[in-house]
Amino acid sequence: MTHPSVLFVCNMNSVRSPMAALLMSTMVPEGTNIDSAGIYQGWVDPFTRDVLGERGINIEGFISKQLNNIDPNEFDLVVAMTPEAAGEVRKIVPREKIEFWPIDNPSTETGGQEAVLAAYRGVRDEIITKIQSRFGDGLTGETGKSL
Repeated sequence: MTHPSVLFVCNMNSVRSPMAALLMSTMVPEGTNIDSAGIYQGWVDPFTRDVLGERGINIEGFISKQLNNIDPNEFDLVVAMTPEAAGEVRKIVPREKIEFWPIDNPSTETGGQEAVLAAYRGVRDEIITKIQSRFGDGLTGETGKSL
């Protein structure tokens, strides 16, 4: 089965979009074009690293990218994960190639470390559910990982 190429876009390519791209890339055959970007300059959030690490995903070497450095029209599907990202993507991509997956920003959690990690885990798990719902249950690729 051929999987579509997907670009995930959020505000800063720090939490939601890299999480989605890295999670999905473990579920599709190697070589499938899965990427992420933000509409603003971002950085890799350390809690994103932590909760992906719990799933065996190493994000060392991941570099946040801005949408203006990627051609989203090279992807079969662009998933906007924030209202701001959806607005920017609509300016440059045909609407039929865009999906909106509103995902809360876990970095706004104000509790202690465990509460923050719980918020990030919740986002991670919500993204996994959305990917599996959209692209098929049991979606696994050559990596052999099932999330």
